Amino acid sequence: MFALDPRIELTSFLAQGYGGNSLKSRVAGAYLGLAVGDALGATLEFLTPREIRDLHGVHRDITGGGWLHLRKGQVTDDTEMSLALGRSILDAGRVDPHSVAEYFSAWMRTKPVDIGNTVRRGIVHYRQTGEPRVPENEHDAGNGGCMRCLPVALAYLGAGDVALADASRLQCHVTHNNLLADQGTLTIIRMVQSALLIGERKELKQLADDLVAADRRFAYERNRLDNPSGYIVDTLRVVFQSLFATDGFEGALVDVVNRGGDSDTTGAILGMIAGALYGLGSIPTRWLSALDEDLTATILEQAQELLRLSPFCRGVC
Repeated sequence: MFALDPRIELTSFLAQGYGGNSLKSRVAGAYLGLAVGDALGATLEFLTPREIRDLHGVHRDITGGGWLHLRKGQVTDDTEMSLALGRSILDAGRVDPHSVAEYFSAWMRTKPVDIGNTVRRGIVHYRQTGEPRVPENEHDAGNGGCMRCLPVALAYLGAGDVALADASRLQCHVTHNNLLADQGTLTIIRMVQSALLIGERKELKQLADDLVAADRRFAYERNRLDNPSGYIVDTLRVVFQSLFATDGFEGALVDVVNRGGDSDTTGAILGMIAGALYGLGSIPTRWLSALDEDLTATILEQAQELLRLSPFCRGVC
């Protein structure tokens, strides 16, 4: 079993096989990219770009604070729900909606620092009915299912299209049952997997463009979008704009979170894609060092366990 001393120095990652452009580096980069994007963006959540400039200039460092009064390096529901989903998948050996709902319910009992209204309603629905699937709702096209989808991308790496789409939909529908949210989440999972296995920006752009072709509301190659809401369309348009307008992890993350709005989630989603594309070595050490060391160890261990569960690895990665 993969293990990591929770007090390990971040500078020793390279010596443990996380260097270069290896799959191990990209998987770790994806999960830690999600966490640093969450922590970096949380400081700016619900601010406009003008307010951000007035308060921070250009926000480049993980400092905590914000409307949630976070500690430096503290993460929010984006990372916490991803870890809960990952534990569920490892426990069940697959995406099992009852297991997912149980893990989400247990997470909510911890009184998390942040939880979205749609997520809360979905968990309450499960507690009251035992049904791990909310009714379809045209108003539930939020980004809550997307922000936590990375464990599906890892555990189903190499799975067929049908199995991947089913797994994505099952975990989303515990709290968000909406076609737009389904389409957007599946695209992000495919982008992460493409970044892990192919590592070409043009492949990622093709996946984004395929989503736009399926629904023009996701069109992103037009006016810059700032102050994005939690609506999945706004979220992904901003993520695509920042990803394709930059050529590195740090530049992409700084660009997306300084647009404000739902910046912890745009940071988390872009972080998982860019981390998979550019690898762990692309994430600034000052950001990695700001995260809680136990959280870093938990993320690295879960990331490798999920990868080993995948059809791509079959226990040999």
